[in-house]
Amino acid sequence: MKLKFKKVLLFAILVIYTNCQNDNHNPDYSRDSLFYIDYRSLNGSPDGIAVIELDPEVPNFGHISSKLELGIGVLPHHIYYDYKANRMFTTALGGSYLYEIKTERDQYGQAKLVHATPIDTGENTVGENLFFTNDGRYFMTFMGGAGGPKDGSIGVFNANNNQLIKTIKAPIQADPNQFIMYPHGISINEEKGLMMVTSTIHPDLTTGMGNTCTLLDLNTYEIKKTYQVADSPTDMSAPVEVLLLRGKFPQYALATTMLGGDIWIAPYNAATNTYDAFTKVFEGSTMGLGWTLEMYIDDSGKLYVSFADPGKVLVFDLSNLPQLKLLKTFTADKGAHHMAFFKTRSGKEVVAVQNNLLNIPDLNSGTISIIELSTGKKLGTVDLRARYGMLPESIEGTNGPSSYMHH
Repeated sequence: MKLKFKKVLLFAILVIYTNCQNDNHNPDYSRDSLFYIDYRSLNGSPDGIAVIELDPEVPNFGHISSKLELGIGVLPHHIYYDYKANRMFTTALGGSYLYEIKTERDQYGQAKLVHATPIDTGENTVGENLFFTNDGRYFMTFMGGAGGPKDGSIGVFNANNNQLIKTIKAPIQADPNQFIMYPHGISINEEKGLMMVTSTIHPDLTTGMGNTCTLLDLNTYEIKKTYQVADSPTDMSAPVEVLLLRGKFPQYALATTMLGGDIWIAPYNAATNTYDAFTKVFEGSTMGLGWTLEMYIDDSGKLYVSFADPGKVLVFDLSNLPQLKLLKTFTADKGAHHMAFFKTRSGKEVVAVQNNLLNIPDLNSGTISIIELSTGKKLGTVDLRARYGMLPESIEGTNGPSSYMHH
């Protein structure tokens, strides 16, 4: 009888121990709360990519489990998955400007960074945004172009082998009414065969600024129209991101202006297969907001827009466009920028907000805020500046894209 009791007790202890181990290392759970971040080193070490735990409900909140160094001064900038979410890439402001990142899973299913393969971008410099299409191409904006004072270009790549197919250039010197200059944001509507890029700012942040968005034919690469996205021709608003709404959403183009601090909108015109003029739909200064940056749509179809100054995320209803109805305002930290959506261990729906913009003073908190979507409560903050001597540059899920639509 005593022997049987001891066996039962031993089995119970084994079950409890196993459950505890599974609770800490459950593959499904760990993939949901682990994120990739591009980072900039502040202590002279190489910049790179890291895997970080962002669930404030677990003991290792803020722990970095894997790092991949890319090099000093590389400044990795935006992380993307390909069209099928099988391969991962990061753009960079320095170094080789574009890298494919090899990852693996450890025995617990957690993401691990393995190595980076530089991709030849030709004469194109200062890599910004990517967009993958379903026909085996991807498009990349190069804010520096070939390096001129009013340069900028779009690279077209073969997604199967990463070969540069074409460089799209349209200098403002050749045609001041239809041009590509300092392109940063990019968005594509494949059904309509349209692509739009923003004109933001020269990479040195002083030589020149833009105030337009340019629409191109997705297949011929010809410019269809360049739009003013500013109060006047002399208002250097620096449009930074553009989003061509598609699928189930009303067919509009949205743009954020970095220096304007606003959100602009343009309706799709089926007769011309272009967009009509942009108009301002939200003025950040009326709420003390500036440096409007990223736009994300979550699984419920709400629009989230980050304002780096003073560090807010505004949530909008998209169901009554061209009117944007403000639903909620979340407080992050100065430099509020990229976002990622996930659920905590207890099932709370949250957004992780990366708070840093190019290490610009007063916009470089160097933190990641975890905010509950239903209440707006800040559940936790990871201070990467203080803890690791680095600044987060962007964020993406280790289990695929962490938003419904980004651009």
